[in-house]
Amino acid sequence: MTLTPAPAPLPPLAARARTVGGSPVREILAVTARPEVINFAGGLPAPELFDRVGIAAAFRTVLDEAPERALQYSTTEGEPALRQPLAARISARGLPTEADDLLVTTGSQQALSLLASALIDPGDTILVESPCYLAALQVFGLAGARVLPVPGDEDGVDPAALEALIRAERPKLLYLVPTFQNPTGRTMPAARRAALATAAARHGLWIVEDDPYGELRYDGDHVPWIASFPGAEDRTVLLGSFSKVMAPGLRLGWLRAPAGLRRACAVAKQAADLHTPTLNQLAAARYLDVLDAHVAKVRAVYGERRDAMLAGLPAALPAGSAWNRPEGGMFLWARLPEPYDTTALLRRVVEQNVAYVPGEPFYAADPDRSTLRLCFVTQTPEEIEEGLRRLAKGLVS
Repeated sequence: MTLTPAPAPLPPLAARARTVGGSPVREILAVTARPEVINFAGGLPAPELFDRVGIAAAFRTVLDEAPERALQYSTTEGEPALRQPLAARISARGLPTEADDLLVTTGSQQALSLLASALIDPGDTILVESPCYLAALQVFGLAGARVLPVPGDEDGVDPAALEALIRAERPKLLYLVPTFQNPTGRTMPAARRAALATAAARHGLWIVEDDPYGELRYDGDHVPWIASFPGAEDRTVLLGSFSKVMAPGLRLGWLRAPAGLRRACAVAKQAADLHTPTLNQLAAARYLDVLDAHVAKVRAVYGERRDAMLAGLPAALPAGSAWNRPEGGMFLWARLPEPYDTTALLRRVVEQNVAYVPGEPFYAADPDRSTLRLCFVTQTPEEIEEGLRRLAKGLVS
């Protein structure tokens, strides 16, 4: 009898795949997918507000008028039919932009991955806000970066602390969501943006300015992009997305970057997926004609939902809690008093059929375990009221 030798073990996964975990937000969403759960955890646009009729009409028009183009391969940089009006929209908001300044990406999350491929070598130091957008921490972790948080306050990154870290650590880039930040909802004032642009110019630092929520403003005045301030022109990458204002399922984003970096990102995109789906790009280009009217409707509804959550928080959170009042976006940030631990409390809260995201995963270091993120746009005011009632019960039961 001949014995079959045991197969040799397979080579291990790459070190970056073994050390970077999955998204806690995605894991929470999987646990709370039951329809009876009121879910304040996801960063999901309200599905009932998707313009299904208008988007469907845009797809039909494209397929009727140019099927051979819509169903064919496209250029890596993106369809001119989309990049040209998109450049005009950006220019109208105060940042002169040409179509050739833009690279269309498969969601703005891909833009982050392309930038990591083009800019980051293992061991490079990256500076981020504290707390920071969770998926950016994942991207930088997979790239092998050394990620350091910059101290800040309710207005975002502190310029003096940034200067000190730049001198001590010689970082390659600073990553920011300065408008309606994820997770805190805070917005960086213009004077602080100008100070960061000056620091980047003085020390030779890339700024990655992520702006997926900027069109969702409910009150207050527009604040210019960092990319528009003196000193930032040749060292700022601006990221944008159609996910929050059109539909996330289209997976359409973009980056605006200086020519050399943009070309490097295009090469990285060729290796990743060749190009963003042509049909989606052309349909989005068609839909741009009515996008502003649609966004106005979305803003009105989301503003009411933000106000409903703000009205209910005093009764829902324990005495001594604090929270902010975001001027736009999708998220509100709260801090519970000692000794509350929002990660430990989550299971008990989910038993009440409501969910939030604990603040802990959003920190690159030294997490504040008393914090949590609440998304206010997905539920109606009535659902928000009931969800906050359940949250209060879960926090004290």
